Amino acid sequence: MSEWIDNQKNLMFFAGRAHPELSDQVAAELGVEVTPQTARDFANGEIFVRFEQSVRGCDAFVLQSAPAPLNKWIMEQLIMIDALKRGSAKRITAVLPFYPYARQDKKHRGREPISARLIADLLKAAGADRIITVDLHTDQIQGFFDGPVDHMHAQGQLSDYVRQHYGTDNIVVVSPDAGRVKVGEKWADALDGAPLAFVHKTRDPNVPNQVKSNRVVGDVEGKTCVLMDDMIDTGGTIAGAVRVLKDAGAGDVIIATTHGIFSDPAAERLASCGAKEVITTDTLPIPPEKRFENLTVLSIAPLLARTIHEVFENGSVTSLFNGSA
Repeated sequence: MSEWIDNQKNLMFFAGRAHPELSDQVAAELGVEVTPQTARDFANGEIFVRFEQSVRGCDAFVLQSAPAPLNKWIMEQLIMIDALKRGSAKRITAVLPFYPYARQDKKHRGREPISARLIADLLKAAGADRIITVDLHTDQIQGFFDGPVDHMHAQGQLSDYVRQHYGTDNIVVVSPDAGRVKVGEKWADALDGAPLAFVHKTRDPNVPNQVKSNRVVGDVEGKTCVLMDDMIDTGGTIAGAVRVLKDAGAGDVIIATTHGIFSDPAAERLASCGAKEVITTDTLPIPPEKRFENLTVLSIAPLLARTIHEVFENGSVTSLFNGSA
């Protein structure tokens, strides 16, 4: 991909410290270097960042993932954007493979924040002109930012993997709840019109990360089930859905997700829940202690690099999805 930017002097790629492996892969795909910087923490937790090269007039792309402790990495990206703004960068694009606080996109009850909107406001206040992100928890978050938002999707990459390794003849796409059926329909279309089912579940709004999976709506008996979701945090919802599918007579169950948060005890739950394979991308770093035998991690770097290229060249991001995005 290095031919994309030959003789182009204005693209500069910056990376926070949260996910250096992904940053290096994106830079390699683009054929650029990660701009050198000094970044360190003071004893009280304050973050200092200084870029080692002039950024005046550049088209800056600032990549930062958001693993735990995500508040630290959010702050670091904001500080980087502020430094670029004060250094006279021409345009600043915040690249967020995983959008933090995306689950807090609306008020369920009174006196609650809409934290996903706050993140967008903070990015704008720091100086970001544009956002690139992957598989938002809800589409409405795109409207929280006062500027262009390129909402990319990993579904094509994940569904291609499923197609190549499991075929489509005996596949059923399963949504983990009724609220994600529309996403499930897109998966079904990508897998040659596979049938769709969903797991009925209940959630206590007062207890985070606890969901009770009740029953399957749809025919899964003897089928290879592709259980899809945008993120897996502690793994309780997905592990419960696998058990419900198995109780309903499903054959193999394949879990596919974009964001592998994998907070404890997710790795243990996913490894022992009965799923044949868990497929995710590396929008978030997955350290060795959170990896398990039936886990497959696909690289999101090519998608991010192609998106950055299209934005830089003022091309069509929609074309990356053959007009479907």
